[in-house]
Amino acid sequence: MTRAKGAARGRLRGWGGVTGMAVACAVTASLTLLPLAHGDGTFGGRSAGHGAAPAVPATAEECEDPEASVPASDADGPSVQRIRERGKLIAGVDQNSFQWGYRNPESGALEGFDIDLVRAVAQDILGDRDAVIFRAIPTNQRVAALEHDKVDVVVRTMTINCKRIGQVAFSTAYFQAGQQVLAPKASDISGYDASLKGKRVCTAEGSTAYDALDEQSFGAVYKDEHDGTELDEDRLTVPNQLDCLVRLQLGEVDAVVTDNALAAGQAAQDPAVELKGDKPFTTEYYGVAAKLGADDLVARVNHVLDDYRRGGDASPWMTSYRTWLSEGLPGIKGPPAPKYRSN
Repeated sequence: MTRAKGAARGRLRGWGGVTGMAVACAVTASLTLLPLAHGDGTFGGRSAGHGAAPAVPATAEECEDPEASVPASDADGPSVQRIRERGKLIAGVDQNSFQWGYRNPESGALEGFDIDLVRAVAQDILGDRDAVIFRAIPTNQRVAALEHDKVDVVVRTMTINCKRIGQVAFSTAYFQAGQQVLAPKASDISGYDASLKGKRVCTAEGSTAYDALDEQSFGAVYKDEHDGTELDEDRLTVPNQLDCLVRLQLGEVDAVVTDNALAAGQAAQDPAVELKGDKPFTTEYYGVAAKLGADDLVARVNHVLDDYRRGGDASPWMTSYRTWLSEGLPGIKGPPAPKYRSN
C-alpha cells in the first residue's frame, strides 16, 4: 500500500466516528445518482453499443453453468470496432464502493479493483489505459445502461447468475464473493440466521442480496411497504448499496446484507461495523457485463482476462488485489479459473 493511500484511509477512519462517516457517505451517495455528465448529458454521451446482434435470452430452466462464457478471442468484431472508431471505451462503474470503484478524496480520480480492470480492457482494445469514459451508475441501473446503449461494459461488482444471463452477456468470472451480513459491532445479530428476526435489513434494489432475503429472510423486515411501486420511498431497498451503510450509521436500519467484498470495504471505512458470521452464506462470481448479443466484445474481454490472470503472484490480477483488497479480504491466492462454453 502506498503512503498516500494509507493516509487517505486513515482520514476515512477518522471522520468523527459513525456520525461523521454518515455525513461523508451521504454526500458521496447523493453524487452517485447522477451520471458523470458528458456530451448530451446521458450516461455515455453518444450511444455506446448500437447494432449488437439480438440473442435469445436463456431461461432459468436452461441455465446449468452461468459462469461459462464465450471463448476468448482478440478479434475485432463489430462491437469492438465501434469502440475503436469512437476512440473511447465507455464503462459503467461505481464511484462510492471503497476499494472497488471510488473517488480518491485527494485527486478526485476513480480508483479501485474494478477500475484497474476497466483500464486493462481499454489498453487492450485502444492501446491506452486512459481512453475511458467512466459512467457512474446505480446498482439498479446496471442492466438498463447496457440495454439502452449508454455504456459498452459494466464493471461494477456484478454477480453472474441465471437470471442475469438472460439480460446481459457476461465475461468469465474475475472475482469470487458471497453474501454476508454487515451490522454494528455491538449488535446481537450473529449472521445470516435467526438473529435477524424482526430486524430492519437494507439491501440494494436489483441486488442478489435482495433475492437471497426473498428466499430466506429469517423473519427480517427487508421490504418497504410499497416496494416496487411509485410510492416506494427506498427506506430498505435503495438504489445504491452505499445508501444502506448510511442508513445503518444513522440507525434507520439494523443490518445490511451485501457482498462480503463490498462489506469489507465499508467495514474498513467505519470501525463501528463488522461482518457477521464466519463466512459468506452464498458463493457468487463477478463478471464484466456487455449488451446481450455483443459476443465479440465479451470474447475480447475474456482475452484480456486471460492475460490479466496470467503470471501467478506477479499477475496484474494479484497486483491489483494486493493494492486494493488484501487488507479487507486477506488470504486470496488468485482469481477464479475461467469457464468457457463449448458452443
